[in-house]
Amino acid sequence: MGLTRLGVLGWPVAHSRSPAMHNAALRAVGLGDWRYQLLPVPAELFGETLVALPGAGFVGANVTIPHKEAALAAADEATPTARAVGAANTLTFADGTIAADNTDVPGLLAALGNLRPRTALVLGAGGSARAAAYALARAGADVAVWNRTRARARALAADLDVRVADAPVPAEVLVNCTSVGLADPSSTFKDLPLTADGLGEYACVVDLVYRTGGTLLVQEARRRGSRTIDGLEILVRQGALSFEAWTGRTAPLDVMRAAARDDEPDPPDDPRTSPPAPGRPGGDRGRGGGA
Repeated sequence: MGLTRLGVLGWPVAHSRSPAMHNAALRAVGLGDWRYQLLPVPAELFGETLVALPGAGFVGANVTIPHKEAALAAADEATPTARAVGAANTLTFADGTIAADNTDVPGLLAALGNLRPRTALVLGAGGSARAAAYALARAGADVAVWNRTRARARALAADLDVRVADAPVPAEVLVNCTSVGLADPSSTFKDLPLTADGLGEYACVVDLVYRTGGTLLVQEARRRGSRTIDGLEILVRQGALSFEAWTGRTAPLDVMRAAARDDEPDPPDDPRTSPPAPGRPGGDRGRGGGA
């Protein structure tokens, strides 16, 4: 019997800790013949790669930057949450169909715990920002969205019935859904409409970006007394829901959290059992980003 495969589609995606997290969880629940791998795919090859995955033994895939909206568009069916958000981060392949879900929404709320803010500021306008804005609005918050391209912020706001912020506004929760700070931490306060001192206006700061030791945004927010939630906790929470949908097993949260926070990268896939992403000969592990 061959491996049952899972993976994460993104571009770039080499920095992702999803393989380490999911492979640890698969081992913990006794699914030793399952394997989760990186699937680095540029936008122009996303469609052809997606349709090739089931034939290569894949039963599901996570989706990250920049493919979340394309993933929803390519799906044969989708959950109400994914359709409402307009983006999908979890795909399941079964019986010749592609089913889409969005676990970013409940994942964010799970990471917030009992906190249900009355006001929130979301930075970004991509798939993750759409999920964050939708989740917070549904939880009762007055949500403002900022994006460098105002037209994209307006489109998101119109779709999800939230409002556009032309500049930072005080709020109980700040959620960074941009990739700023991932490759270059020094860009954090150059490319976001924030100052380090201004972070004290937010009782809770959530950064979907993650780095070893925490992002500069999280570090500065913590120094100023804000509660902080980093991207790894969001990764664990949304990943656990994807894991349960694919495997039918209860996700071992503590195992996933420990693996995601381990500084050691996941061992490279065995070339004898792990082919490159279908539709893209050779793959590419040389760029960072994604989930």
